Formats: sequence, C-alpha cells, structure tokens
Amino acid sequence: MSGETDLIKLYSGRILALAAEIPHTDRLSAPQATVKKRAPLCGSTVTVDVALEDGRIRDFGQDVKACALGQAAASVVGGNVIGRSRAEIEAARDALRTMLKEDGPTPPAPFDGLEVLRPARDYANRHASILLALEATAEAMAQAESAA
Repeated sequence: MSGETDLIKLYSGRILALAAEIPHTDRLSAPQATVKKRAPLCGSTVTVDVALEDGRIRDFGQDVKACALGQAAASVVGGNVIGRSRAEIEAARDALRTMLKEDGPTPPAPFDGLEVLRPARDYANRHASILLALEATAEAMAQAESAA
C-alpha cells in the first residue's frame, strides 16, 4: 500500500509542477482564431488563440482557468504545440481521450508528457477538464483553416 501512496504523491508532485509552469499564457494580439471551451461538471475553462502558417501553429496563447489536472494538461500542450498540424493535435486529443476512458496507450510524442495524467482515468468527472486544451486547440485550428 505504501508503494501506491508514494506513486500517487509522485504524480501529484509532477502534476502540480506542470500546473505551476503553464507556457504561452499571453493571449495573442491578432489571432486567426480563438476558441473558449468549458467543462460543465467542474466549470474549468480554457481559451486558446492560434495563428497558423502553412497549416501549422506559428503562434499560440492560452488562458487557463482549470483544476490542477486541466492546468497540467494545458502545460504539456502549450509546451509542445508550436509547429504542430491539426492532424497531430487531433491525434493527441483522441489518444488522450482513449488513455483516460479506455486505459489506452499514452498520446504520441511530443504529447507523451500527458502520461502524467493517467491516474485520472478513474475520475471520469475530471476527463473533460483534462481534454479542454487539446479540444480548444483543434477547434481553433479548424476555424483558422476555414477562414483562410
């Protein structure tokens, strides 16, 4: 039992460290698209701004008002989102959803840091918050592409 407790503490420490270091928290002054997503159960919100170039994220900003789990996810996403295509963002989003809901594999690199959130799979009421950053980013990219 103490091994399990230590593992939970380790993950909690990693999650809190990620939540404290969210990158790209400045909103963009001239985004091509902005999407705000909200998790209805807990009220977490993530607002994402994107600017694309050749179908890839050139610039990114996010405003994260979420629980530590949602913040940790936004931290991993923000740290790896520049230069990514919508297909890569959607693949990461789908893999994260499968990891949480079906104990599927870890999302592919460069989003494999989302593995830290695997212990949250047993807390379905937190899944929506964890998925916000990738969902908002994918939707913003789709909007920016259709407006171009």
